[in-house]
Amino acid sequence: MHLDLSERVVVVTGAARGIGRTIAARFAAEGARVVALDVAFDARSGASSGAGSDTASGLLPDADSGRRHPVTEVVCDVVDPASVRRAVEAVLERHGTVDVLVNNAGVNVEGQVAELTWEGWRRCMDVNAGGTFLVSQAVAEVMKRAGRGRILNAASFAAIVPSVGSAAYAASKAAVVQFTRVLASELGPWGITVNAYAPGMVPTAMNGFADMAPQEQDRLLDTLSLRRWESADDVADLLVFLASDAASYVTGTLVDVSGGKLATQIPSRAHTAAAAARAAGGTAPPAAT
Repeated sequence: MHLDLSERVVVVTGAARGIGRTIAARFAAEGARVVALDVAFDARSGASSGAGSDTASGLLPDADSGRRHPVTEVVCDVVDPASVRRAVEAVLERHGTVDVLVNNAGVNVEGQVAELTWEGWRRCMDVNAGGTFLVSQAVAEVMKRAGRGRILNAASFAAIVPSVGSAAYAASKAAVVQFTRVLASELGPWGITVNAYAPGMVPTAMNGFADMAPQEQDRLLDTLSLRRWESADDVADLLVFLASDAASYVTGTLVDVSGGKLATQIPSRAHTAAAAARAAGGTAPPAAT
């Protein structure tokens, strides 16, 4: 199956670093015209712009080939309606339309309910749910005029099974899921699809998974049917499909891309049994990498 995204205009929020940066790079490698939005960009990103400009041109490396692909970087605070409006106007001025929106921008605020501050709760809701609302609302009007489009919203496995201490984050991501479902039906008459995706455990600076003690990492990996950390490329693979014409009849859903996290009660049993079979010289799957 050939997923042709060449010349599609793709906007990715929260794309200065982390998963968002990988998503932007993947779409650029697929031939899309990518616009990365974030509150600020690292000077090392390779972007160049005039002094005081909120728009810059940069290059993103493709993880597979090493080639560098052009990307437009636009400063945007997704919780500020005026900033969102200016960013979308900048995209339209440069590219004339928006074919795909990836609402990747997000923050995490941890703490049990008794200790959460109102400011922390609001920050999590404002960025994760509010930012998704504001950028989707602005871009939807553009897509309506075109009679087509894809909106892809970052949820989380926390929206499916939350953890103690994640009330603000889980609630905000659950809100994204329900928002996605409603928006999918509202935009359906214009041929626009809207879907959410739920990554599992991608090691990032925000969650610190890779920096945990080995025994703590093992405890988390034991919850996965595919016993390995998720990569940002795993997420990007899904988004490229959902943005393509091959996914034209997929809308209003939450796609779990968590490696089978808690698909069964104790998925580690299968890996223990496979390791024992491998040690005994029997038929067993290869060791997880």
